[in-house]
Amino acid sequence: MATEALTIENLTVRYPMRGGVLGRVQQFFTAVEDFSFSLETGEILAIVGESGCGKSTLAQALVGLAPWTIGKMTLLGEELKPSSRKDLTLIRRQMQMVFQDPFSSLNPRQTVSEILMYPLLARGFSRIESSQKIKETLSLVGLSTEVLSRFPHAFSGGQRQRIGIARSLVLSPKILICDEVTSALDVSVQAQVIQVLDEIRRQAGISLIFISHDMQVVRALADNVIVMYLGQIMEKGSVSQVLNSPKHPYTKALIKSIPTLDREHPPEILEGDWATHASPKTGCRFAPRCPQRMPRCTEDSIPLDSMDSVLCRCILGRPS
Repeated sequence: MATEALTIENLTVRYPMRGGVLGRVQQFFTAVEDFSFSLETGEILAIVGESGCGKSTLAQALVGLAPWTIGKMTLLGEELKPSSRKDLTLIRRQMQMVFQDPFSSLNPRQTVSEILMYPLLARGFSRIESSQKIKETLSLVGLSTEVLSRFPHAFSGGQRQRIGIARSLVLSPKILICDEVTSALDVSVQAQVIQVLDEIRRQAGISLIFISHDMQVVRALADNVIVMYLGQIMEKGSVSQVLNSPKHPYTKALIKSIPTLDREHPPEILEGDWATHASPKTGCRFAPRCPQRMPRCTEDSIPLDSMDSVLCRCILGRPS
């Protein structure tokens, strides 16, 4: 029977916006709003959306790198507060993050051995225990111990990303957060990294939160998917349900924008830029760009409701 590794309820992240001569807080920018989800043990949950929709802020909030304004976290059955130093230490023992850029996230002045050993020594492992743990972790990501004496600049992008994954895995976390880990890699290397992540999930039994804007990668790797727009969940369900039969116009637009080799059906680029539109105070945030918008879309409060086995924040297809 599946068990929940992580449950997030009503997570909201706001940043103060200062102005004036004295630099006082004049208003707040909401990067993530009322975000709730659960992650099962061994599950790969994808979070997709355009650049700037709040995906990375969400990831940073989960590991305590962005402030929680509101929200509740239950990790492995225990309710924790990311604002508490004690709880944050427990969170980071069980939840680790792999960053987007495989080069800038690694210290160029440290060898691979130093990069992987420091987290273990900081947690109280002996050097003998650390060395054994490092060997096991390198094997898990498909690297040999020959890489230990080399510096990050000596590796390809795919190898550097594997080292980044190994650094996150060396502490044996239960949850791995992957923030656009394939976006800086070419297609062939993307396939290798995807295979490594899937093997890690199967062998180590950990859960993954996979943040991406590449719908094809999500289709190949994830079990469930959340579609995010301007900090809110637009649609949530299994990958097969959401990508094969999307309900929200934004999800449909993302899928239509996927490049193909079919010249007769070129990708359709979503018109408008979210940055040029002020977010509606009520109604759907996607309404200014939605080709199917109606007056109700900006007038009524639209909750995230069930629609054909998925959750969708849209009035289309619902009774008036």
